[in-house]
Amino acid sequence: MSHSELQRIACVEDDADIRSIVELSLANLGGFQITLYESGAQALEHIEKFQPQLIILDMMMPGMDGLETLQRIRALPALAAVPAVFMTAKAQPNEIQRYEHSGAIGVIVKPFDPVSLASEVKNLWRAAA
Repeated sequence: MSHSELQRIACVEDDADIRSIVELSLANLGGFQITLYESGAQALEHIEKFQPQLIILDMMMPGMDGLETLQRIRALPALAAVPAVFMTAKAQPNEIQRYEHSGAIGVIVKPFDPVSLASEVKNLWRAAA
């Protein structure tokens, strides 16, 4: 992973309300460039153009869940090493461990605090550097 400053974040989330909160939190409060995708399929179609430095993935989505989406993104050479964070309401220790073993640098538990989301993301980014 690059040690540069985090600027570009992609978020894959099927819930429109959560996408809006993430955008508000990360773009308006955090100052990040953010691109939002409403499904894994939509992300796979467009994410290479955006070239994110970090990907936030909802764990439970219809069609393709966060783990499968991450596996498919990892198959794209330009994005194979981009750090990923899962966002989930299922936050039991064994589930978090499973997400981290799948290559995530961290897990953000829903519901999250919109005011502190940007700093939480920055902390995960720094810890993984």
